Amino acid sequence: MALQAALRAEHAAVYGYGVVGGRIQQSLRNEARAAYDAHRARRDELTRSVRDLGGNPDSAAPGYALPFPVPDSAAAVLLAAELEERVADVYSDLVRACTGTRRGSAAAALREAAVRAVRWRGGSVAFPGLAERAATVPTGSAEPRN
Repeated sequence: MALQAALRAEHAAVYGYGVVGGRIQQSLRNEARAAYDAHRARRDELTRSVRDLGGNPDSAAPGYALPFPVPDSAAAVLLAAELEERVADVYSDLVRACTGTRRGSAAAALREAAVRAVRWRGGSVAFPGLAERAATVPTGSAEPRN
């Protein structure tokens, strides 16, 4: 289910921003905190949506494998951009899978993630969240660590 995939992506983003917040330079902490709060809010919204549809929302994993080491602020910025790009990818799928207000909400989440990715990365792609660009995005695991 696309809603569950988006929920799992938000769980991973919340975890990832915990790492970002611990490594990022002071001048960027407010931006990182705002992104963290936005992902928590989206996570909570998705949890409610899954329940409203009669489902059992996926829980967060106890930990997630990061796509690369994050020893310093520069790496934390790259991780934040990567997190946003991954979330945008998942919301792109959700936009395709939904209709009505749920689709509008997914489109808004896609747009927000794409804008944050541009801020972190300092550049953008023409169509954020499209699978066709996956070949140009660095690979790494956003899978739960067991």
